[in-house]
Amino acid sequence: MKKILGGKIWTAVSIVLTLLLLAGAAGITLRYYVSMNIYATPSMFLAGEYSVDGGEWKPIERDRPVTEHFHKIVFKGKIPRRLLLYFGTLTVSSKNVWYTLKTSQGAVIESYSFDEARASYEHTLTTKPLALDMPNTPGYRVKTVYNAYLAEKADVSEDAELVFEVEYPYDDALVSYHDCIDVTAYYSDAMYLRFFYDALPTVLLFSLICFFGLFFFPVASFILGRIDYKYLAFGFLSFFWGLYMIMQQTSGYLNLWIIDPTVCMMLDKVAGYCFIAALLFYFKSNMRSSGTRVAANITSSAYLGCAIAVFVLHLCHSRDLNASSMAMHIAAAVSTAVMVVLLLAEKRDNRNALLFLLSWVPLLLTIAIDLLDQFIHLPGSHYFNYGLAITMIMQIVRLIGDLRFQYKEAIRYQQMQKELYEAKVGVMVSQIRPHFIYNALTSIAMMCQIDPNTAQEATVTFADYLRGNMDSLHQTKPVPFVTELEHLKKYLYLEKMRFADLLNIEYDIQTVDFHLPLLSIQPLVENAVKHGVGMKEDGGTVTIATKETDTAYEVIITDDGVGFDPEAPKPDDGRTHVGMENTKKRLRDMCGAHVEITSVIGEGTTARVVLPKEGQRNEDNVC
Repeated sequence: MKKILGGKIWTAVSIVLTLLLLAGAAGITLRYYVSMNIYATPSMFLAGEYSVDGGEWKPIERDRPVTEHFHKIVFKGKIPRRLLLYFGTLTVSSKNVWYTLKTSQGAVIESYSFDEARASYEHTLTTKPLALDMPNTPGYRVKTVYNAYLAEKADVSEDAELVFEVEYPYDDALVSYHDCIDVTAYYSDAMYLRFFYDALPTVLLFSLICFFGLFFFPVASFILGRIDYKYLAFGFLSFFWGLYMIMQQTSGYLNLWIIDPTVCMMLDKVAGYCFIAALLFYFKSNMRSSGTRVAANITSSAYLGCAIAVFVLHLCHSRDLNASSMAMHIAAAVSTAVMVVLLLAEKRDNRNALLFLLSWVPLLLTIAIDLLDQFIHLPGSHYFNYGLAITMIMQIVRLIGDLRFQYKEAIRYQQMQKELYEAKVGVMVSQIRPHFIYNALTSIAMMCQIDPNTAQEATVTFADYLRGNMDSLHQTKPVPFVTELEHLKKYLYLEKMRFADLLNIEYDIQTVDFHLPLLSIQPLVENAVKHGVGMKEDGGTVTIATKETDTAYEVIITDDGVGFDPEAPKPDDGRTHVGMENTKKRLRDMCGAHVEITSVIGEGTTARVVLPKEGQRNEDNVC
């Protein structure tokens, strides 16, 4: 069954990966084709110059985005003829900024300002006292300006000079203009079509990743026969990574469907917090020692506490989430760094652990670069997303390889269980051979005339003995020694009834606090009875003893029978002699135990079973 399910897993993985590749290829193709033919996304819709925070005026380069950090940036220039005449609209998508478009004489054409937001907020409060919008928070906004309006109502032509002012109202950090303003030119309603062609393929790609993370790794973990929190944690991490990237791709479009710009910003920030929390949880799931896990719990709890605190402040209209972005970036970076240090502190010196740590280098490096970018302007942007993508791909490849290894181990374990079952069948059959049943029933029949009460007791004991052998077929885990001892006593009771005074039984039980496979001691006792004292004319004694050492538990079966030469070849008597080998194999595979047999001809035999303490867990686990 596991083999069939495992084959289905890898088939599903292949299908999902193929879909991911097709979606990515389709997205790239559509983006290239559409951006060249249907709409335009200029880095700046004015041709002229700009000034950052009252500094010198610089020329606007047509094909180069403005990536400088600012608190207030002013553009002045003319709308290019192609944008004004060929396209019908200019759609401005803004994030966390106020802006105003006006003529050079000061006439306002379009604006999104603090005063406008406060007026809207005060109006909203009259109908929704618990509104989520905030008067001092720009949020994410989408606004369309029709070129016909510019030409007719505002008297703007291709020769008219316009002024576009953008203000970032937060003091704790700077932002790049390229990251907060995006303009799309089209001949009708541009944003929906741009979303369909430009963002939707990527959204579908990361939706598949969400599905991949939410179902594949947890289901694969369950199929392997146990709940592995490492796979569950990575499944949630993949899901929130996909969700985070979906929000990154759609954040500029959210105001098309969600009226409140503040809520749009809140959804984007919360998705980022959830991703970092899932990342910390995944780190913790890879830790083994109790000390590092406690420290990891403290670290992840501290980050969650910070996230909850800033979210509550946002809901209380005290400090919006964007104002806390810098603090949360630092908290995320520090928490991630602490987790890496904790993993290193576990003295992971094997190759797999080293690869695990190295796979996080791209993410940690890009986090450091993005933090540095807040203070020193660096070329490019969104380093974190690239580092995250590289790291997640490395994690997916590593965990799929690990799942493949675990699947092979599960198949091997299943085969071992099958062999153990066959061995137990062999042991059971060896204990209920026809001549043993015949001898036991004959003895009971004789007792019916001599001592009916004893015969009744012997019949019940014989039935319990047979039941114990049958029950062993369903027992897949070790049992307490007392269970094995009780079964031995039933067997020896029946043999004692047969041999009478020729068989003496002694017990020296010093410890019973250990586990071993069911019916693993009885073959040794049976050899002592049948081939030891049973072959001696005047009989003898079989002693069953247990003791505890510093490193192991020992079961010792001794007889003073005829003995044998351990070095002599096995007799060619037509028997397979596999019972003892099966017993040794079961003890070794299930408990890491070994059997030592010593014998002297004419003096007797000693069988010693040594069960290491490190192989003992509890009765719910395999030794």
